This record gives sequence, C-alpha cells and structure tokens, in this order.
Amino acid sequence: MEVLGLAFLGLLIVISPGADFVLVLKNSVNLGRKAGIYTAIGISIAICIHISYSMLGISYLISQNELLFSLVRYTGSAYLIYLGVKGIITAGSGFDINETAKSEAGPAHYLVQGFLCNVLNPKTMLFFLSIFSQVISPDSDNQLSVLLYGLYMIMLHAVWFSLIAILLTSKVFQTRLMKMKKRLNQACGAGLISFGAILAIKS
Repeated sequence: MEVLGLAFLGLLIVISPGADFVLVLKNSVNLGRKAGIYTAIGISIAICIHISYSMLGISYLISQNELLFSLVRYTGSAYLIYLGVKGIITAGSGFDINETAKSEAGPAHYLVQGFLCNVLNPKTMLFFLSIFSQVISPDSDNQLSVLLYGLYMIMLHAVWFSLIAILLTSKVFQTRLMKMKKRLNQACGAGLISFGAILAIKS
C-alpha cells in the first residue's frame, strides 16, 4: 500500500497544472509537436537532477541555507517571468501547430527551456526532498527501491508531457487552437509570469 500510495502521489504531482504544463502548452501550440516533446524531454532530464541531489541529501542542505535557497528561488522566478513576458509580446505571431512548422530554434533550445523551467523551480526541489525523505532509509538494501522510484518519476514526466504535446497538436484540436491563438498565448504568458511572481514572493 505504501508503494501504491507513493506512486499515486507522484502521478498527482505530475498531472497538476503548473509552470511545466504551461511551457509545454505554449511550445506545442506555437511551434509544433516536436517542440513540445523536446520540452517534455528537457523537463524529464531536470527530474534526473532533482532525484540525484535528493538521494545525496544536497536538497536538504539547500533548503536549510536561506541565501542559497533564495538564489535558486529568484533565479527560477526570473526565468519564468522572462518566458511569460516573451510569450505575451509575441502572442499574435509565430503560431503554427503544423508538423512541418519551421523555427529558427533547434531541438536543443526546447530541451534547455524545459530543463531550466523545471530545475530552477524550488517547489519541485522541495517536493522531491519531501517525497524522497519517505523513500530513503539508512538500510542499504533500500537503494534499489529508491532508484526504481526515481526512474518511475522520470518516465512519468516524460510520458505525461509528451502526451500533452501530442494531444494539443492533434487534428481535432488544431482548428480550435488556431481560433484561440492570441488569447491562448497571452494566457500562457500570464500564467508563467504568475508562477514566477508567486515563487518570488512566497516565503
């Protein structure tokens, strides 16, 4: 039951709308399925970082160091606000969810966007600190279970956000999204700015 509970908790955290979801949404509807999927992969790579320092106990040290934690929080907030402002400014342009849509930016650009959006989010850091404090124990035999749970979380993020990208770029949604282009971009931008501001002011 404990394993199922942790698995379900991980699922709830992943599917809860947040900055990652907004970024995947924005990139998918504006630049196509591949951009959304690469963003999802970037997010899942960031999860590897969270899991690594959680297992090493570094996240606990960061959360106890006010200066270092503030640096992470404000850097993450600034990046989300930057993405949001950029999205609002370009809300009426560059909207093409066609699979053949062209962009000056390559796959690495979206990988980095997804990676930074997630890895600089202190809420994600604290989530992994709390969840792995329940999974990790002094028992050396427990390490395999911890590793498997970490792999589960990585896979969960990659699959969920890739499915979001695929769904949003499907034929069923294309016509509706085209009509909602400008407002959707503005909403995504406002959402990212809001997430960034909340992270900056929340103690």
